[in-house]
Amino acid sequence: MTADLPDFGPDFRWGVSTSAYQIEGAATEGGRGPSAWDTFCAEPGRVLNGETGAVACDHYHRYGEDVALMRDLGVDTYRFSFSWPRIQPDGRGAVNAEGIGFYDWLVDELLAAGIQPAPTLFHWDTPQPLEDAGGWVQRDITERFADYAALLAARFADRVPLWITINEPVVLTMMGYAVGAHAPGLQLGFEALPVAHHQLLAHGRAVQALRAGGARTIGIASNHAPVWPASDAPEDVEAAGLYDTLVNWLFADPILLGRYPEGFAEAMPGPVAEDLQIISTPLDFFGLNHYAPTLVGAPTGAADVGATDGIPLPPGLPFEPRKLTGYPETDFGWPVVPEAFGEILQIFRQRYGDRLPPIYITENGCSYDGVDDQDRIAYLDGYVRALKIAIDDGLDVRGYFQWSLLDNFEWAAGYSQRFGLVHVDFETLERTPKASYAWYRDLIAKSRG
Repeated sequence: MTADLPDFGPDFRWGVSTSAYQIEGAATEGGRGPSAWDTFCAEPGRVLNGETGAVACDHYHRYGEDVALMRDLGVDTYRFSFSWPRIQPDGRGAVNAEGIGFYDWLVDELLAAGIQPAPTLFHWDTPQPLEDAGGWVQRDITERFADYAALLAARFADRVPLWITINEPVVLTMMGYAVGAHAPGLQLGFEALPVAHHQLLAHGRAVQALRAGGARTIGIASNHAPVWPASDAPEDVEAAGLYDTLVNWLFADPILLGRYPEGFAEAMPGPVAEDLQIISTPLDFFGLNHYAPTLVGAPTGAADVGATDGIPLPPGLPFEPRKLTGYPETDFGWPVVPEAFGEILQIFRQRYGDRLPPIYITENGCSYDGVDDQDRIAYLDGYVRALKIAIDDGLDVRGYFQWSLLDNFEWAAGYSQRFGLVHVDFETLERTPKASYAWYRDLIAKSRG
């Protein structure tokens, strides 16, 4: 089996990804303040089965065991996220010494195991006091985020070689503020566009603050996938084009081209031209998260369409996501389409040309139950082969970080979905490596020779 695996060469970086709220637990320990996700989970009906991230995988207490799993897996990079409310419980002001001390221990443990830390500054867990003050709708949060980035650089720049500012700004914008399916649970529709702008501005300010603090190799982790029209009918093509712009180019164009797609700059708050100069601060890499393509058509009003991750979208939108048939599906109902991975990589290459920095695949993975997870192996095999084809075709991709190391809290889906290479018993918290863990270990070992 190992002989048939693609060889990416000794310089390619292999990793796994997680996020703080999904694995850490210890939600009220060590001086951590509440986040928007703690508040959201406490509201009845928001999360499947009323589940929360209060304990999650208890990584806060078991990080040594988890680092040992990564060491044995053979990864050279671990993408995790800092918990902003653990470091600054109010989202501003003094650092919580015990909270930031946890990340000192984690970073040192990783380095001792020969694993490169690759932290993300923000993975959706906004400190609740900032959310109470308007959250990402308000421009002030971009200043708070720059301050937060500066203090992290001061603490970790000498030990952390790779930095990610924000994870998937499209998801917080659409799921958190536009349709209310994620924290903070608002339903602003297109009035959520300022959330997109403020995350992008916060990203740009964080890049500048990190660099000023001595950090190097800085990027973002942004979710992208092809959008396919439901038919060749002009109305379906137009609807798919608008959706494509909203979920892909609204978030990548400002960073890589220094401009919004046509018609969107006018909808953004603040001095947009000046902000775009900050947003487009050059990056050392672009982190691309990818899962599945989306089929989109003109609205029909049908009750069983118009959903994102199974969550109904509000009526009256000028587009309608449809179910993509004819492909295998993960346990989450996402289609398995490796060729779509190659397609989005080539779209980026064609759209941005020499403006595109090196790429890291900062997330890719799937939800399947069971420890003998052959479906996950088949999924990962198909996607890494599609990635290898893109690299052989000349695309500069430096690394691949699988989502995720551990089964974890999957946001509004609670603990119903299992994305991990390692099975977690959420009653006992026992970790059990799956068959896919062994497969990924073999893939890494082959590239290293």
